[in-house]
Order: sequence, then structure tokens, then C-alpha cells
Amino acid sequence: MNTLKTLLVQAQLGWKDPARNREHLQSLVSGVDAAFDLVVFPETFTTGFLGDEDLPEEDMHGPTVRWMKKLAADHGCAVTGSAVIVEEGLRYNRMVFVTPEGGISHYDKRHLFAFGGENRRYASGTKRVIVKYLGWRINLQVCYDLRFPAWCRNRDDYDLMLLVANWPTRRVHHWSSLLEARAIENQSWVIGLNRVGEDGNGIPYPGRSVVHDPLGACVADLGENENCRMVELDHSMVGQIRRKLPFQADADKFTLENIR
Repeated sequence: MNTLKTLLVQAQLGWKDPARNREHLQSLVSGVDAAFDLVVFPETFTTGFLGDEDLPEEDMHGPTVRWMKKLAADHGCAVTGSAVIVEEGLRYNRMVFVTPEGGISHYDKRHLFAFGGENRRYASGTKRVIVKYLGWRINLQVCYDLRFPAWCRNRDDYDLMLLVANWPTRRVHHWSSLLEARAIENQSWVIGLNRVGEDGNGIPYPGRSVVHDPLGACVADLGENENCRMVELDHSMVGQIRRKLPFQADADKFTLENIR
């Protein structure tokens, strides 16, 4: 498939209220009168960032993943976003990717935000994850990963970097600049999907979810309010740009050490 019709859901999230958030997100998606291939929700879309304390634990068979599977089946699309998932006694900030057929892939956030205490609450992921969907190779990333270009680096293995976040207003300039840089240096489509509103700790979030093409141009900016936006990504553009400007051939070779 040459185009990927992607629905970006820039939502205001309720604090520590998974049921309300699932209901609200479903209403936003259902209000879109169009067909789409992929729906993207923000980071920790059921609770807000670090809003899972004292809530019942969820695993990959819990209510959130079941809800994602039903939403994907009902709309005939893939659904993704991150939620707090517990596995073998460890708590992860896990980006889950569900296909319309019920297939599930996941990526555990590698770079935990120590400045906000995330490293004390969650376990870090160790594996980079590329999902193949409708002919696209999609690199899953979560929020703070954006600051680490080696981890995000294109190794001729992805066409789209898809990053979900709870990125605060006071660092919105960093958000915008780094997303543009990741698109330029990796010659890939980049989606950064952020939340809006204020969380239970009084931290405001600016939205400013964006889509950059493989030359770095911003083709969509959702602004500062809650809204949904459909964006069509052109797969052929990736190959055309990489052939015309073959910068990757001059890239430095490197390996990443396992963090465990």
C-alpha cells in the first residue's frame, strides 16, 4: 500500500481513570467520518504519565488491550499507544500495536525519564521494535526516546518513526526541534503524538502533535487543543528521497550495548 491513512488523536487524558479515558478516546475515534488504516493515541493514554499508582495492575490480557483489539476490529484498522503493563512482576511503559485481525506487537520504553522518577517505577525495555504493517516498516518509540538519536537511528530498517508522548509545555521547543531533526537525519516519516490538558500533578501539556515528511517538512500540526486529524503518508516518498539523497551510505557504523 502506497499511502497510510493515519488518525492522530490528540486527547486530554483523565488522571488515574482508565475506564473514562477508554470511553473518551473511543468517542473521539467514532466521531471521525472517514476510513483510516491506523489510529494513534498518546503515551500512557489510560492513566496519564505516572498516574497508575494505586490502580489495579493490567497485563496483556487486561481491559486496555482487550479494548484496543475490539476497537481495531470494529474500525478495520490498527490501533496503537502506550499503557502501563505488568509482566512477570515488572511494570513497563509499553507501546502496544494491535492489527485489525487481532495481532499484537509491543515495545517497552527504553529510555526512562529519571528526572521525573520513571526509572524508579518502571523497568526499561531492551529491544528496538519495528512493526510491519500494510507494507510499511514502523519504528515504535515513546516520549523520552526522542532525545537519543542513536536509538532512533535509521539502519535502512524503517519508513516511519512513530512516537507517542506526554511531553510538557515547558519543553515544547525541544519537542518540535527534535522531531524535525529525527525526520531529516533518518529520511523517514516521523509522527509525534502528544496529549493536551493538565495532569494530576499540575503539569500542563501543549499538544503540538506533528507529522514530518522524510525531508523534514511539517505537513500537519494539531495545535494546542484536543482534536483528531487524518494524515495520509506517502510510502513512495521515502524511497525517492533516499535514492536522490543517499546520505545513509556515509553514516557511521555502530552497535548499542544491552542495558541489562
